[in-house]
Amino acid sequence: MNLIPADTTIEAARKQFEILRRLGPQVRAKMAFQMSDNLRSIVESGVRCRHPDYSEQKIQKEVLRLMIGEALFKQVYPHGEG
Repeated sequence: MNLIPADTTIEAARKQFEILRRLGPQVRAKMAFQMSDNLRSIVESGVRCRHPDYSEQKIQKEVLRLMIGEALFKQVYPHGEG
């Protein structure tokens, strides 16, 4: 697994990791939760754009399906009520 994106130099990646380590676990955890919230908002916007006819409940279930994957979603909603 390559942790360095193809468009990032090794020096830049090292500097970024150094800065992130200095932030400490609480700040890094807060950043991770913010990124997760941002991703969910982006996914939700995409669902709303693709399916303007969906109810709010249907939108939230579709977002959940996209976020956790089909297999796990089917375990949560085994009878297809998603």
